Amino acid sequence: MSTKTVYLISGANRGIGYGLATTLAARPNSVVFAGARNPAAQSLQELAARHPNVHPVKLTSGDQADNEAAIAEIQKIEGQLDVVIANAGIAKHQGPLTTTPPAEFRDHFEVNTLGLVVLFQAAHALLLVSPTAAANFLVRALDAEHPALIAMAIHPGRVDTENAGNGGVTVEESVAGILTRIDGATKEKSSGRFWNFKAVKDGMPWDLATEEVPW
Repeated sequence: MSTKTVYLISGANRGIGYGLATTLAARPNSVVFAGARNPAAQSLQELAARHPNVHPVKLTSGDQADNEAAIAEIQKIEGQLDVVIANAGIAKHQGPLTTTPPAEFRDHFEVNTLGLVVLFQAAHALLLVSPTAAANFLVRALDAEHPALIAMAIHPGRVDTENAGNGGVTVEESVAGILTRIDGATKEKSSGRFWNFKAVKDGMPWDLATEEVPW
C-alpha cells in the first residue's frame, strides 16, 4: 500500500489555495498537484522549484476538458488521488439582489457551484480507488451518494486575500485550521457537514462563533 498522500488543490496560485499548497508541500510523503488557470504563474513555478513534490496543473473552474486533463495527468504521474480541496472561488461583486447584474450571478455560479460539480465528476473515479480509503472532497452533497468518501465543507474564515480584503484572519491561520479539519476527518463525525476552519468561541465575528455552521 502506498504511504504517500496525493492532493489536488484548485485555485492554488494565490491566497488560501497557495497557502494550502505551500504547507502541504512541506509535509513528508505528500504530493501536491497545484491547480490554477495559469499553471505557469510565477508563484507556482517558484513553489515547484523549491519542492519537487509539487506539480502545477492547468485547472480552470467549470471547464470540463481542463478538469479531465488534470486528473489524467495525476493518474499518469502518481496513479492515485487521495484528497481534493476545491478551493477555487470568486467574490467579484457585493451588492443588493435588486441591482446585481445577471452576468455577475452567472459568473459566480459557474465558478463557485458548477466548478465543484465539474471537478468532482472528473476526480471521483480516481478518488474511489484511493489506497488510503480516506479521500476528502469538500462538498456536502457527495456524502450520501458516495459512502466510501468523506465529504464536508469548510468555512475558511474571513481571510486577508485579494478577494476578501482585510478580513482579520491570516492565510496561515486559515490554512492551519483547514488542514486540521481534513487531517482529523472521519466519515461518522465529519462527513456531510459544514465546519468552521477552527472552533472559536469568543472575540470573533458571528460566523466563527460556533464549530459547526448551519446549512
